This record gives sequence, structure tokens and C-alpha cells, in this order.
Amino acid sequence: MEDRSQAPDSVCVDEEDILAGYRNKLPQVAQKIIESCYEKKCNSHVDYEPIPSKESVIKIIDKFMQILFPGYFTAEKLDPVNLSFYIGQCVSQLFGMLAEQILSSIRHDCLRFNLTCQECSEKGYQISLKVLERVPAIRDILVLDVQAAYDGDPAARSYDEIIFSYPGIFAITVYRVAHVLYEYNVPLLPRIMTEHAHSKTGIDIHPGAQIGERFVIDHGTGVVIGETATIGKNVRIYQGVTLGALSLPKDAGEQLRGEKRHPNIEDDVIIYSGATILGGDTTIGARSVIGGNVWLTEAVPSDTHVIMERPKLVYKKNSVKESD
Repeated sequence: MEDRSQAPDSVCVDEEDILAGYRNKLPQVAQKIIESCYEKKCNSHVDYEPIPSKESVIKIIDKFMQILFPGYFTAEKLDPVNLSFYIGQCVSQLFGMLAEQILSSIRHDCLRFNLTCQECSEKGYQISLKVLERVPAIRDILVLDVQAAYDGDPAARSYDEIIFSYPGIFAITVYRVAHVLYEYNVPLLPRIMTEHAHSKTGIDIHPGAQIGERFVIDHGTGVVIGETATIGKNVRIYQGVTLGALSLPKDAGEQLRGEKRHPNIEDDVIIYSGATILGGDTTIGARSVIGGNVWLTEAVPSDTHVIMERPKLVYKKNSVKESD
């Protein structure tokens, strides 16, 4: 009879030899990957100056949420006694975090486009301070956004419920902070912020859009608001709404960058789910209502209802098979 007592050991040795053979090829593979990093077509950032950190930007958003809505997003209890200490500490931390990411964003663009020195470090501190100075104003407008969401939603039981759980409020909050950075011409950072909100909520708001107070996004998933869109006061939109651009040519990035491409929505407009409104010359007049699944590429006068014609339903009875 064959002695198999040594078989398991020999199998293990064989597996180790096989693994070693493959691992010995890894240095060659790694070298090819390294060489490809230096090719012009490679999307890489290999430099001595860092680019903005997405993880750091998310932490900045979390810190803004704690300051803009005190007591809602803190792990510890916040009361009138420790409020001053807590907010002071948050502001100090946020100033440093924000200045660092602004600095990285500006310096990255300077090096990328070979611009003259813009005193990036001081500019980072200046803009960070200016943004923090605008926090009370941002909070004031968010108060109106939350109130509008509550006023128009009978399912909402409290402001607390809206602040804690409504994706629209989170997306709007991030947008309002990112828009301030956008106004100060900070590259990269505003878009990273709003795209983080997009990934969490399904709501895509470009930081360049101009949006008035008492803005409500109900339900929210699938909403798209383009860079040059303008939205007035007391506007409510529902899930799946697109405020976008008309069909663009292949080289639109160069031809139309900075041009007006997205629609204007005036005060007190309601846009129901699935509606698509396109084009920089398209204006929806004040107090108008745009029905669900409507497609618009032309202006709508004030005080107008636009709805789809009622579709015709066809009812058919299921056929019944006769038994054998």
C-alpha cells in the first residue's frame, strides 16, 4: 500500500513554490505601472504639492453641519453653558481645516496652469476667515429653507425631523456653503463638496447655481441643477427634476464654458416630479406650476400651469386557458 503520510507537506511546499513564482513577477508589473504614471495620458497627480483631500472635505462638511445646526450633529450634549466653548473650538478647528484645503486647491491650479504667484497661503487664510464670517447669514437662509420644507409637507412632524433626516436639506446646506466658496473663486473644493452630497442623496446641485431663500427639494432623488441655473425665492421642486442644458457639441467644454446654459426659475414656482427644463434662454415665470414629466425648452409666462395631456388608458381582460 502507498504511504501518503508525507502528502500534505508536499502539497504545502508546492503551493508555496507556485506563489513564490507569481510574486517574483510583481516587481516587473509594478515597474510598468510606475512608468505609465509619467505618461501624459495618465490621470495622475505626482507632485510635491498636495491636492485637496476628499476625506478632509467630508470632515469639513461634518463640522459645518455642527456649526450651522448646533446640537443636532454633535456626539456630546450641547447646552447654554458649554455652547460658547464648543462653537469657539469648532470655529478654530474649521478655520485650519478649511484654510488647508483652500490652499491646496489654489496652489494646485497655480502649478497646473503655470500662473503667477497668488500668495496662496495668505489667500487660504483670508478666504477661510471670510467664509466663517458668513456663517450667520448662511444659517439665516437655512432657517427659511427648513421652515419652507415644514410648511409645505404635512408628513413632517417637526423641524427636528427635517434637519435630521431630509436629504434635500442636507444637499441644500452643502450647496449653500459650497456656493460661498465658489463666489470666492476657490477651485475644486466647492465641486468636491456638492458631489459628496450628490453621492449621499442623489441630488446634484452645481455650486455655481444661484438659489434664493425658502428653497425646497421634496424627496429629492434624481434632481439635477446646472451651474448657470437661477432659482428665485419660495421655489419647490420634486424628485427627478432636471434644470439642465440643451444638447451640447463635442467641444462644448471649450465653446460654452462660462456661458449661460441652464434655465431661470422665478419666485413661487412649483415643479413636479420628472419634469425636465432645459436651456439658458428658458425662463419659468413667477407663480407658475410645471406638471410631472413635462419637457420644456421654451419660456413659460407667469401664473401659468403646464401639464401633460391626460394619457388614454387601455384595459384588457386576461385570457383564461380552458382546462383539458
